[in-house]
Amino acid sequence: QVQLVESGGGSVQPGGSLRLSCTASQFSLDDYSVGWFRQAPGKEREGVSCIYRSDGSTYYANSVKGRFTISRDNGKNTVYLEMDDLKPVDTAVYYCAIAPDPVTCYAPSFGSWGQGTQVTVSA
Repeated sequence: QVQLVESGGGSVQPGGSLRLSCTASQFSLDDYSVGWFRQAPGKEREGVSCIYRSDGSTYYANSVKGRFTISRDNGKNTVYLEMDDLKPVDTAVYYCAIAPDPVTCYAPSFGSWGQGTQVTVSA
């Protein structure tokens, strides 16, 4: 059982920014592909962004391209999701998850999940 912890969520106004962090205990995140997913009430879990172990490439959902940035800091064993120009539709619980070798940034490919951090964007 892996241990993943998300932090950095909060409440902001539209146009604001947040930086989410995903940290792991007992193992190194650089051994895994890491994804950020979100789920709003009544909606299915959505892949927001992934960073792949294989080549360091990244994926962004069309809805967040140009606004969100995923990155690693291996020295801190942390994966970040920088979220800029936040919109009300970004409101959701954001989850960090890992997978050894996912083909796509698709929630069922990720088997280990954190507890989530709430992001609320409202005027």
